Amino acid sequence: MKKTYSTKQKLQQLFIILLPILVSQVGMFGLTFVDTIMAGHYSPIDLAGVAVGSSIWVPIYTGLTGILLAIPPIVSHLLGKKEKEKVGFTIVQAAYIAIAMGVMLILIGVIALDPILNGMGLEKEVQSVAYHYLITLSFGIIPIFLYFVLRSFIDSLGQTQVTMFITLSAIPINIVLNYIFINGVWIFPELGGVGTGVATSITYWIILLIAMHIVYHHQPFANYPIFRKRHAVSWTAWKEILIIGIPVGFSIFFETSIFSAVTILMSNYDTNTIAAHQSAINFASLLYMMPLSISAALTILVGFEVGGNRYKDAKIYSWLGVGLAVAFAMISGIILLTFRTDIASIYTNDKEVLQVTAHFLIYAIFFQISDAVQAPIQGALRGYKDVNITFIMSFISYWIIGLPLGYVLAEYSSFGPFGYWIGLIAGLATGAIFLSSRLFFIEKMRFLLKSA
Repeated sequence: MKKTYSTKQKLQQLFIILLPILVSQVGMFGLTFVDTIMAGHYSPIDLAGVAVGSSIWVPIYTGLTGILLAIPPIVSHLLGKKEKEKVGFTIVQAAYIAIAMGVMLILIGVIALDPILNGMGLEKEVQSVAYHYLITLSFGIIPIFLYFVLRSFIDSLGQTQVTMFITLSAIPINIVLNYIFINGVWIFPELGGVGTGVATSITYWIILLIAMHIVYHHQPFANYPIFRKRHAVSWTAWKEILIIGIPVGFSIFFETSIFSAVTILMSNYDTNTIAAHQSAINFASLLYMMPLSISAALTILVGFEVGGNRYKDAKIYSWLGVGLAVAFAMISGIILLTFRTDIASIYTNDKEVLQVTAHFLIYAIFFQISDAVQAPIQGALRGYKDVNITFIMSFISYWIIGLPLGYVLAEYSSFGPFGYWIGLIAGLATGAIFLSSRLFFIEKMRFLLKSA
């Protein structure tokens, strides 16, 4: 990264950081995307089982890795202040935290998985697929957490094209492994949807090993003594990471878990409705990769400028990111409206599932605008290390407003399952308004502080 002096230079640097992040985000999402599509073409029951399993795994995964999103602002601030020697130590401590989180999550899963699934009222076949999908996926928990640490380190140095390469390498590997374990090839058993969990776990191990090799052997990463120097656990460093990371993790958890909660609540509907909902959410999540990638890029760029006390530059980056995300949302909304039936056909050949999926995708159009505002602003606020208020706002928006409204509309109106989507839209819109006001406040306070 380098200091910029004009809006044009900032836009160029934003794209340099953003585009590889976008490819990486789409690639990581592509692992789940491929799982869903391939399970759906195996059978609606396997699609529903993988959907339920994913609805439990995704918010937990994103919430816990959200804690590790403390790494980019911390490292960016250190680089902005030219304190390079502290970076390697921070990454090692983050790796220790990742391992601890992985072990904790596996132990909790051993105790809680059966009661959670038993309480969902699923069809027996769907529950069996969801259970075994999550069991097989658990073997990849620690490696994917450690990979996320290394990925955050690589991205924080502005080398986002490296994580792009790693992610692109993972996609064909995952597709081949999915085919083998879903359908049963050679000596391997035919596992159906459960095979996607096996394939994904193996893929997680592979991308971790690739990242470790790059960080150890290649510049500029080899300049940081991550693997060459031993560091004891530092509770002071853990505290710094967790003070920033826990509110970020909870903010992301509140947002992603509301989608999972809706999927769980929809278990009261028939298998075709669950499958259609998951297909539509899956595609809406694919479109979300753009604002999410802009958010990650803004955390790095805003953090770098704030670390150097260049608050005007940080503000320009923030609103450039929001403007870019809104423009993309307009385009994606038109695509959804025009091609929703064709998009639905990607996921299923079942006529009923296809029709309901296309209907859900109409509501997904309204997700795009709110996401285009709230996601980049969250990234900018992380760049300022402002995370606590965001955490509270996320909880109110999604769980106090969005989910209760969706439940009322779904259970007590003619909207049925579509009522949950209206509630999601209301929650996302409320979050966008809250977060915009917070960013305006932070920018104003930093400007006044610098002027004083």
